[in-house]
Amino acid sequence: MTTIAAPSGTTGTASALRQLYFVRFAFAIVWALVMFTMAKELTPVAIVLLVLYPLFDVGAAVVDANASRTTRSPVLLYVNMAVSFVAAVGVGIASASGIPAVLRVWGAWAIVSGLVQLIVAVPRRKMGGQWPMILSGGISVLAGASFVASAGADKPTLTSAIGYAIPGGVFFLISALRLGRAAKED
Repeated sequence: MTTIAAPSGTTGTASALRQLYFVRFAFAIVWALVMFTMAKELTPVAIVLLVLYPLFDVGAAVVDANASRTTRSPVLLYVNMAVSFVAAVGVGIASASGIPAVLRVWGAWAIVSGLVQLIVAVPRRKMGGQWPMILSGGISVLAGASFVASAGADKPTLTSAIGYAIPGGVFFLISALRLGRAAKED
């Protein structure tokens, strides 16, 4: 007689996060490439992309919360969902006032969501693949502060938002690759 062991909560969570992180990497890179073509002005397409990025973060946090439910409380992920949703609405509203207002909202979002990411990743580090997420959360806080500061420049552009998405995507890729080991373990 043979038995098949069910995957542990950590293994299932690691596998789900790995898939999510690959998707987040791809989204960030594609988003940045498209956004790069319109970083100097707020066109309707740029506004949609700027609103879409935090909305995608909401969706990713929903997937993360569902995957992590067996190993950790998803309360902080709910906070991240709310913060990212408010940021999406805020970016949409701020776009009527121009790039400086968008950068301020984007910066505030980067600071708060970076702190949440950092706080969520620290306890997960035993799962593997979380050091890039810890670094990304810390960098997000610093990047957010730089967005707010750059809003006061003579001719601010959205280039810094692109610079935020690409390294974030790379950190998700590194975490996904590192989680491969944890996803295969029982």
